[in-house]
Amino acid sequence: MLRLWPTGGLWRHRDFLKLWSAETISQFGSQVDDLALGLVAIVVLDASAFEVAVYGTVNFLPFILFTLPAGVWVDRLPRRPILIIGDLGRFVLLATIPIAYVADVLTLWQLYAVAFLGGICTVFFDVAYQSYLPSLVDRDLIGEGNSKLEVSRSSAQLGGPGIGGVLVELITAPYAVLVDAFSFLASALFLLRIRKTEERTPAVTDTATGKKPSLWTELKEGLRFVLGNPNLRAQAGCTATSNLFFSVTFSIFLVFLVREVELSPGVIGVLFSIGSVGSLLAAFTTTRITKRFGIGPTTIAAAFLNAPGMLLIALAPVSFPIPFIAAGGILLGFVIVVYNITQVTYRQAICPPRLQGRMNSVMRFIVWGTIPIGTLAGGALGSWVGLRETMVIGAVGSGLSFLWILFSPQRHLRDMPEPIEDESRTTAEAGATLPNVADPLSPRDDPV
Repeated sequence: MLRLWPTGGLWRHRDFLKLWSAETISQFGSQVDDLALGLVAIVVLDASAFEVAVYGTVNFLPFILFTLPAGVWVDRLPRRPILIIGDLGRFVLLATIPIAYVADVLTLWQLYAVAFLGGICTVFFDVAYQSYLPSLVDRDLIGEGNSKLEVSRSSAQLGGPGIGGVLVELITAPYAVLVDAFSFLASALFLLRIRKTEERTPAVTDTATGKKPSLWTELKEGLRFVLGNPNLRAQAGCTATSNLFFSVTFSIFLVFLVREVELSPGVIGVLFSIGSVGSLLAAFTTTRITKRFGIGPTTIAAAFLNAPGMLLIALAPVSFPIPFIAAGGILLGFVIVVYNITQVTYRQAICPPRLQGRMNSVMRFIVWGTIPIGTLAGGALGSWVGLRETMVIGAVGSGLSFLWILFSPQRHLRDMPEPIEDESRTTAEAGATLPNVADPLSPRDDPV
């Protein structure tokens, strides 16, 4: 008998399927958003190159300013309402763009405001989203959940830009933004239908005063959890290093493709879509790969293989570059997604529920904090030593990021470990005060 719907794993988990549906819709809508808002600035508002760069900076700024405090609030509050409010907030903000366009009052300042406020909503949504999954599904299904969610992201990257381009051609950029706005509304409606009650762990209080710790104290606790754990510390260093050198490369990537290897915009678009095939393949196979080779070896191999993938692109000959760029893009797409699924699942599985929000926010702050540095360095190097040479520098540097994991206890890790004991809660329940969290950099020697 032919089964029209799979029966194993999370395929029968109704609440996860609602979360997955919400994220899929949102991911495709965001691909339209990325293209359409930029075209609103360039085509409708006739923005200069500097003004477009300002838009990109304003769009990224919330991730620097609000990621760490967002982790504290995500741990203090139920996470599903944060997800819903984040979606509804982005729906309202994006809907103002076509309304202002029709009223002929749309300005760059409004676009900047929408980008900044929408970025804040995205920061809270992303931190809550990664922290919510472990409370929604059983611990042994977290890896499968991350893989399925990665399928959505990879599929959106594969088909989203094409859909966005067609929408902009058919209905113009401002109305394409409206389509994206309604995608966030649809996402919120799916999240509203989730029925499972999230188990909330009461906040630890200082038994000496009977008061909850301050936001700053809780923030330092999250920093100490990540930076005091040798495996999480190595993971943060590996990802931050990789992102730094990826940013060096991809800050001049389009310029390299157009001016160095002389590709047309149409061919470039096709090559981007081809690269996403590797991402989609990894989303379906990562769980089996980590079970076969182990968490540590998989992470090391995925980080190391960044270099060959990027070098294939950097060294593509002008006479026939397409096979090299396509192969490099597929390899990069594959190893990046394998790495992301493995490391996100690992840190979700070992982190106590009470610290999920802060753990995720600290990791994101560290690993994204290197991106603007790499972007500036890439632009400077591209002008100084040349485009192809800068691509090679980025490839080699990114490939060396695996050394963080190689020289950490995680290199021996094969199976998913048990969650780390919540020492703060154990101490508080024993009647003592909270441990000193004044020094978030104080390492612990015990490997996970």
